[in-house]
Amino acid sequence: MTRRVYLVVLLLCLGLMCPLVTGVFMEKLASKKLCADDDCVYTISLARAEEDYNAPDCRFINIKKGQLIYVYSKLVKEKDSGEFWAGSVYGEQYEDHMGTVGYFPSSLVSEQHVYQEASKTVPTT
Repeated sequence: MTRRVYLVVLLLCLGLMCPLVTGVFMEKLASKKLCADDDCVYTISLARAEEDYNAPDCRFINIKKGQLIYVYSKLVKEKDSGEFWAGSVYGEQYEDHMGTVGYFPSSLVSEQHVYQEASKTVPTT
């Protein structure tokens, strides 16, 4: 009987140490995006934030008014969806966020400089 108790306790401990991995389903923002290249790694443009934006989940980035943002892709707008761009913040005062790529509403930024046209249509993953 004591062996069964030890076995049950051991299994419970292992279960607590290795919880089941579950994910949260997130709606797809768009099925296609516009990029400068097939891998969406080249910068399309430089934009300046006109308003603050707080990211609702991990797919998005926080932006502050006046902040510069490198734009890498532009989601192709679908019905009932907003228009989002993907990019990363730029500037020494934002050093801890530089290199983090995420989405933000295009309506909150103004393009300052276009480096190259976003002429490649790429499916989103």
